[in-house]
Amino acid sequence: MHLLADTGPLVAIVSPDDQYHELCVKTLETLPGPVLTCWPVITEAAWLLREFPLGFERLLKSINEGFLEILPVAGKESESVVQVMKKYASLQAQFTDAMLVYLANRENIETIFTLDRRDFSVYRSARKKPFRLLPQ
Repeated sequence: MHLLADTGPLVAIVSPDDQYHELCVKTLETLPGPVLTCWPVITEAAWLLREFPLGFERLLKSINEGFLEILPVAGKESESVVQVMKKYASLQAQFTDAMLVYLANRENIETIFTLDRRDFSVYRSARKKPFRLLPQ
């Protein structure tokens, strides 16, 4: 099973004081690796972890160690991401979310590791199905 990781769980995993730390670590232990994500998620995590540079360092190290795999996106794919943002304009879809929805559709991934239930419960796969959200 492949899955895409959103920012929230990654920040929680590297932040022992985060309220979702235990839940996300326990969920992670049940997942096959590597966990897939994208650079916008890493950028968002950098911002959220700006007061905890050791946490961001751990996150970057996990990429190098193969725990996290960053999916490549070519410049010509930007129009497809724009289309996702337009489709979910009423939610004011953030760029990171739109990129994850686009990549899920491109890679046929149906599971998202996210703490953002509000938005990801509305987003749909290319087959018009709701995504499976973890943690449950």
